[in-house]
Amino acid sequence: MSKQTNSQPIYSMTGFARHRGRINESLGWTLVLKAVNHRFLDLHMRMPAGSEALEMQLRRQFKSAILRGHLEITLTIERASQQQVEMDHGLVASYIAAFRAAAAEHRLRETPSLQTILQLPGVFRTNLQGGNGNGSADVRTAEMELIEASVVAGLPEAVSALQTMRGQEGAALAAELAAIVDRITTFVDRVTELHGPMQAAHFERTSARIAALLGGVADRERLLQEAALLADRSDVSEELARLRAHVEHFRQMLAGGGELGKKLDFLLQEMNREANTMLSKTAGIAGAGTQVTEIGLGLKSEIEKAREQVQNLE
Repeated sequence: MSKQTNSQPIYSMTGFARHRGRINESLGWTLVLKAVNHRFLDLHMRMPAGSEALEMQLRRQFKSAILRGHLEITLTIERASQQQVEMDHGLVASYIAAFRAAAAEHRLRETPSLQTILQLPGVFRTNLQGGNGNGSADVRTAEMELIEASVVAGLPEAVSALQTMRGQEGAALAAELAAIVDRITTFVDRVTELHGPMQAAHFERTSARIAALLGGVADRERLLQEAALLADRSDVSEELARLRAHVEHFRQMLAGGGELGKKLDFLLQEMNREANTMLSKTAGIAGAGTQVTEIGLGLKSEIEKAREQVQNLE
C-alpha cells in the first residue's frame, strides 16, 4: 500500500461530537453534532425557543468550517430542579380558628395541637424552581443571553471535536482508497503484460480465418492488411495509457488532500469508462483475451469499491 502525505486534511462527511457547558450551579447546556453524507451542505437545527439569534451565529460558524454533508445540531438547555417547601399561613390560621370555635361550641378546654394541624391537608405546598417554570420575560431573556454567550464561547471546542472525528474517518478512507488504487495499478500492469501476446495471437488467428474463407485466392498483402485492421480493433493500448494517467492523477489528488469527494468520483467514472471500453474490445478473443476479460472485471470491481468509499468524502 502506498503512503500518502497530505498537505491538507481529508475529511469524511460522517462524524459525531458532544460538548457540554455550565453557566452556574442550576443552568447548563449540551450541544450535540451529528454529521452524515449529503451532496451539499445541509444544516438542520434543533434549538430551544427564543434562540433565533444564537441559531444565526451557529449557522455562520458551521458554514465556514464544513463544506459538505448533512449536519444535525441539537442544543439542550439543562436547568437544575429544586423543590422549596412553603407553609400556607392563611390555611393554618383557618384550621386554628376552626379548632377553637369547635372547642368553644362544645365547651371543651382543649387547645389545638400544632403537630396535628401541620399534618392536615394543604398546610404545606411545594414550589418547583427551575425546570420549565414560568419566570418573567425579563428573566428568560437574561438567561438566554447567558446561554448564547456560553455556547458561542464553547463552539470552537465542539467544532474541533467534530472535525477531529471527521479527520480520523477521512484518513482511514484515504488509506483504503490508496490501497484500492494500488490494486487497480496491478490489474493494469497485468493487462499490459498480456496485451502484446494477445494482439499477436489474435492477428494470427484472424489471418488464418480470412485465408480459409477465401480459399487462398486473395492477395497475401491484402489479406494481411485486413487481418491487421481487425486485430487493431482489439488494441487497448490507449485505454491502458489513460487508465495509468487517471491513476496517477488520483494519487496526486489524495496526496494534496482537501475537498476531494466530487473530484475523485468524477475521475473514477472516467476509469470505469476506460475499463468498459477495454472489455468491449477484448470480448470474444480466445486465449489471453479471456484472461484480459477476467482482469477487466476485477478492475471494474475495484473501481466500484473506490466509488463507494469516495461517497463518504467531503
